[in-house]
Amino acid sequence: MPSPVARLHSRSALLISLSLVLIAASLLSLLTGRGSGLAWPEWDWQTQLILWEIRLPRTVLAAVSGAVLGLAGAVLQGWLRNPLADPGILGVSSSSALVAVVAMYFGLGSLAWSIPLAGILGALVGFRVLLMLTGKESGILLIILAGAAINAFCSAMTALLLNLAPNPFAMQDMLFWMMGSFEHRTLDHVLLVLPPAGIGAYLLLRTGRSLNILSLGHDTARSLGVSTDRLYWQIGLGCALAVGASVSTAGVIGFVGLIVPHLLRPLTRWEPGQLLLPSALGGAALLVLADILVRLMPEGPELRIGVLTALLGGPFFLGLLRHVRRQEFMP
Repeated sequence: MPSPVARLHSRSALLISLSLVLIAASLLSLLTGRGSGLAWPEWDWQTQLILWEIRLPRTVLAAVSGAVLGLAGAVLQGWLRNPLADPGILGVSSSSALVAVVAMYFGLGSLAWSIPLAGILGALVGFRVLLMLTGKESGILLIILAGAAINAFCSAMTALLLNLAPNPFAMQDMLFWMMGSFEHRTLDHVLLVLPPAGIGAYLLLRTGRSLNILSLGHDTARSLGVSTDRLYWQIGLGCALAVGASVSTAGVIGFVGLIVPHLLRPLTRWEPGQLLLPSALGGAALLVLADILVRLMPEGPELRIGVLTALLGGPFFLGLLRHVRRQEFMP
């Protein structure tokens, strides 16, 4: 068994590596222009405008959204002891999107705070409904079924609102927003998303020690002083603030919270609490790189980043589901 000093050095090396990848990806994002690949023209007022008003907000939002989605996925997987847990799969993202679309449908989008507040409220309601349907110690199958039910209901209600949209332009705006994108985002969006995302991330990061103890079992965790009810509300509020803020600003971006923790878990010695910060850094780097990829594609309508993450995450999820199924039936 490695010594505590060796484990600390290993964790520090992982965090430093992920931080360097995120910094490099962010700098690359600032240099990447839509349709023209890497571009850095002369330093004139037009270049400064592109950098500060277009590329910087887009890069920051991609990093923040990726960080909170990766962090939320790691927390949910550690809390539920479920490798398939993810804000999107569990219905948190879709419920957040539904309430945000309701706000847009009734014309509240003109109020700067209305969409983020609606997204946070929807995420909190979706998480609460999930726990009402499954309880706090349910198995994988029941949780996946409950998440699928929430997703189906929210998708049906969202489709109804799209069908009842007052005009084609409103329907198009809602539909494009649901696909997830950082296009046309400004510093105002950054200022809106940072406070709730920061508070939510803080609450989720504070669960690390409790998640480590909870991995020993609920009875053991209670005997060691972990309040499961308090942990539930802390995770629920943290996910609602973080994921709701991301969804309400960037739209629905799935599978980040599923992919990143699984890629990094072997590097954290399978300890749930040690996975949180690496998942946040890894999620931020992944989404910044994904946003660069959609900008490097040929001229034409920009591929929505939510579509890209779904194309990447769908096969990953199917492979993971097959792996879990094999483990459950293994003698």
